[in-house]
Amino acid sequence: MKMSSADKLMTRDYAKAMAPFFADGVVGSWVDGAIMPGNGDDVELIDPATGKAFLTFKDAGGDVVDAAMKAAVAGQRVWWAMTAAERGRILWKIGAQVRDHLEQLALLECVSAGKPIRDTRVEVLKVAEMFEYYAGWADKLHGDVIPVPTSHLNYTRPEPHGVVTQITPWNAPIFTAGWQLAPALCAGNAAVLKPSEMTPLTSVALGVLSQKAGLPDGVISVLAGLGHTTGVAATTHDATRKVVFVGSPKTGSIIAAQAAQNIVPCVLELGGKSANIVFEDADLKRAVTGAQAAIFSGAGQSCVAGSRLLVQRSVLDQFQEMLVTGANHIPVGDPLDTATQIGPINNDAQYQTVNRLIAAGRAEGADILAGGVRPDGGACADGYFLRPTVLGNVRNDMSIARDEIFGPVVSVIPFEGEAEAIAIANDSKFGLAGAVWTGAVDRAHRVAANVRAGTFWINSYKTINVMSPFGGFGQSGYGRSSGKEGLMEYMQPKSVWTETAANPPVAFGYAPE
Repeated sequence: MKMSSADKLMTRDYAKAMAPFFADGVVGSWVDGAIMPGNGDDVELIDPATGKAFLTFKDAGGDVVDAAMKAAVAGQRVWWAMTAAERGRILWKIGAQVRDHLEQLALLECVSAGKPIRDTRVEVLKVAEMFEYYAGWADKLHGDVIPVPTSHLNYTRPEPHGVVTQITPWNAPIFTAGWQLAPALCAGNAAVLKPSEMTPLTSVALGVLSQKAGLPDGVISVLAGLGHTTGVAATTHDATRKVVFVGSPKTGSIIAAQAAQNIVPCVLELGGKSANIVFEDADLKRAVTGAQAAIFSGAGQSCVAGSRLLVQRSVLDQFQEMLVTGANHIPVGDPLDTATQIGPINNDAQYQTVNRLIAAGRAEGADILAGGVRPDGGACADGYFLRPTVLGNVRNDMSIARDEIFGPVVSVIPFEGEAEAIAIANDSKFGLAGAVWTGAVDRAHRVAANVRAGTFWINSYKTINVMSPFGGFGQSGYGRSSGKEGLMEYMQPKSVWTETAANPPVAFGYAPE
């Protein structure tokens, strides 16, 4: 008999998903090549698809952070002493380990983070690609010889910061872990990663696989713990030389202020309220499917989500009708079902936030054209499920157009012409991403040039790759997290001067006979 989605939810095997990475079933931090249990408060892991706890672990706390930092300092010395080619080969082997464990990692991400299995398989492969890409960079990082106007040989050396502390979020745990770890290691750093306490499992698994690939102990540490205890202890630790944070602007500003007290630089990858602009001359069928992917994939839990859909008024009614039809047909359900395109929202707090913002939009005059409710029964009877939601009659001054919702909710905003579309797109505190759909080549590039956003797509949406720089403007943060530019964030130049003259002039002081 074929199992229904409800049956699958009842037989979710968390132990099987964890077994390849947690041999004894104990969850803790990955420190100095071993699992180290915490000694703080209990932290419950909740399955987003059921709303039920499936595991409890101890918050790491300050002692575990100290151990991780000590191991990282020692491990970084060993790592930096290796040849660049050796480091590159190990990074490639980490990518190979990830590929070899594709199904196990995808399953663990699915059951612990609530992401559809069709998505987690893709994201695990992208993590392998990240390590492979930066493996190729490892022996190509070199300085310059500068023709200074003296008798000196002056050259530069790119050098690592040392120990980098990285904080990653719950919406894409393994993806953001690989996104940060690979360039940090390529540049010769050790990385202390603190994933969200809600989704630490696949990040710890990456640490386990890195050891199998031959990475020296201590070069990757993964802290399983709470932000206000373990996270703060890590970002403010004396051994931390740079902080990378992926998350909300509110938390990012706090972390940046904490780092500034120790004169430690930051990279902040924060939120967005991206404008997805559709002109009347666009291929509307392509644009409407692109708009669905922009906001509904990942249940809208993406910093680059196209949550503001700007549609030219002349095609507004036609486009909204197509969008609503599409939203009503997207499969929502059990993340383990390969037919599922939208799984649950990750956690109850975010679920309540999304519903509160939908209600606020209605109170401000927006119309719910689709969704806004839990799907009927079956696999969605429990957990944090929400049907893809389309809000019409939205103005850009409404809270639903100003605040990041981080859920499967799109606000449709009409515009008359190009200048107004650009003005609306830029009328936001965020500047992470955006897109334009049009058949006019000149207009496409004008809009791309004039919308303030770190990533911009033309006649597509949401394609990113480790080869290309990623980051934002304004309250979307600063610094870049991928590509060559992301790699440079993890290095600092040293200028070396060597006197080459046989009898250099004495510019100051007394030269004895």
